[in-house]
Amino acid sequence: MADELITALADPTAAGAVNISPSSIESIDRAMHNWLENQMDVFCTTNKGWKKIPVIWVSAERAYQVKKDKGLRDSSGALILPIISLNRTAVVKDAARKGPYWANISPQGDERGGSITVARRIHQDKTSKFANADAQRRYGKINFKTRKKDKIVYQYVTLPQPVYIDVTYEISIWTEYQQQMNELVHPFITKGGGINYFVMDHEDHRYEGFIQQDFSQEDSVEDMTEEERKYQTKIEIKVLGKLLGDGPNQEQPQVVVRENAVEFKFTRERAVLDDEPGEWDKAKFRG
Repeated sequence: MADELITALADPTAAGAVNISPSSIESIDRAMHNWLENQMDVFCTTNKGWKKIPVIWVSAERAYQVKKDKGLRDSSGALILPIISLNRTAVVKDAARKGPYWANISPQGDERGGSITVARRIHQDKTSKFANADAQRRYGKINFKTRKKDKIVYQYVTLPQPVYIDVTYEISIWTEYQQQMNELVHPFITKGGGINYFVMDHEDHRYEGFIQQDFSQEDSVEDMTEEERKYQTKIEIKVLGKLLGDGPNQEQPQVVVRENAVEFKFTRERAVLDDEPGEWDKAKFRG
């Protein structure tokens, strides 16, 4: 994490402060959709020339799809091919894939919680007040060079422990012609070169994706009935994602800022130490 981000995190009210956005299942969904829509950005040959293929989230309501993009369906309500659909099929919390945190780090035992300290900085304002008080007591003036400062106030930024999950997505490519299918499947096969790994991101978070080796294909070419001819290829992608906190159900803050104690003061117990009461104490006792 960059020093600028750490500094901004430690003081959310400072100029240029950056807040850590929550990482949820929806964040992973958006990262996957953005990767498919913007990074893959696949085109193929159609009767209207070289055209970008639309990507739809398959779980969306049909009425919403029709209103959002009227070019997806024809007058009868059927989808206009070619088209790419995306669907989340499984979410697995695998105990064997815990990311960098294999041990369970319990939240701190107060009302704010927070498990992992991700940033630390000196609180300049409070540290300077302690230094000025020390200089005033020793030399009678503030902003005077003193001995080595031992009363330094630090701010610690703490986050919940990330929980890693495996999310499986299914990409379905629908076309009317074999040539279109060849043009659309090709980039998915060559993505990453000799490996099947890629990185996707959403807001401040990055997720790792893995394209599975099987590209299952189906078609209706052998069907000699009047049914519309279609080609379909399914591509499975597994994403290693992380969740921070409990999402909207979390009662504690997402980012917790704490300060260390630099000075402890205790009241003097005169009865224990057998001290003589002062004049003020005598007046109080007489009253």
